[in-house]
Amino acid sequence: MANSTSTPSFSTLLQRFFVEHLGHQRAVSPRTIAAYRDTFRLFLSFAEVRIGKAPTELALVDLDAGLILSFLDHLEKDRNNGARSRNARLAALRSFLKYSAHYDLTALPVIEQALAIPMKRFERPVLGFLSRHEMQAILEAPDPRTWAGQRDRALFSLMYNTGARVSEVIGLRVGDVVVDGTMAAHLRGKGRKQRSVPLWRSTTSLIRGWKHRLENATDDRFLFPSRSGERMARSNVTQRLALAVSAAAEQHPQLARRSISPHTIRHTTAMHLLQAGVDITVIALWLGHESPATTHVYLDADLSMKERTLDHLQPIGARPGRYRPPDQLMRFLQSL
Repeated sequence: MANSTSTPSFSTLLQRFFVEHLGHQRAVSPRTIAAYRDTFRLFLSFAEVRIGKAPTELALVDLDAGLILSFLDHLEKDRNNGARSRNARLAALRSFLKYSAHYDLTALPVIEQALAIPMKRFERPVLGFLSRHEMQAILEAPDPRTWAGQRDRALFSLMYNTGARVSEVIGLRVGDVVVDGTMAAHLRGKGRKQRSVPLWRSTTSLIRGWKHRLENATDDRFLFPSRSGERMARSNVTQRLALAVSAAAEQHPQLARRSISPHTIRHTTAMHLLQAGVDITVIALWLGHESPATTHVYLDADLSMKERTLDHLQPIGARPGRYRPPDQLMRFLQSL
């Protein structure tokens, strides 16, 4: 149990939080550490102006709910941050406070109040995904007679098969994708988490053919390299997908009017698995979601789509009903 003589300072706690907790105990990705670092740089600068204390002079009890709420308000009004950015900054602060609660019991009342600050709700955009025919047209668009076309076919097919993020698929090495025996792709996701996703025979066939075409296809070489043999950039994948969509739009003109990114393929994978009857917890594992709750956004999107379809349908033999205005109480409830 902590006491007055052993309670570490705020400065010490923050350094331990980054080095020991995030870096060693949780082994989070460098990207997460950078995001948390930027949050505290902004917060400490704000606190210095707000309460007149330099970062090294701050105490944990200074991080009360009032200061944090003022900081969040500053992010939205002065820095024009949206709800997502605001929530991400709050998540970083909450993570530190939860960690610090174990080491400074005197600050528990302040920490509890700060942890009670809720995330801000925001309207989530309707997920964009492709129909099976549209997805198939895009997969078949790259010219298999060319080096880049054969690579793109294998790349997009693997993305659709696995629902991989762009960062995961461009980081794949030749040895990460097994096409003999147990056919699977071994992906490294967010927070250095690893998962293995089974491959369809069609995907396996394309990957096997692509491996044969790669020069010096040793296990440690990038599976989908650029022309120079280096790792593909995110922008490169986006450009190649845009070319495939443009070619597919000749047969499916509606594709030209849509905004399609590599992440659209990930959404498409999830929705097609859901529509095929795959359990939501399995889809969460498939996509590498830390919690199945994250995957429920696809379930909500699927239900919304079905409700819109239902609105246009009437049971066979049903007669259109007469419109009846709602009574005052119902009108009140609808206005809320």
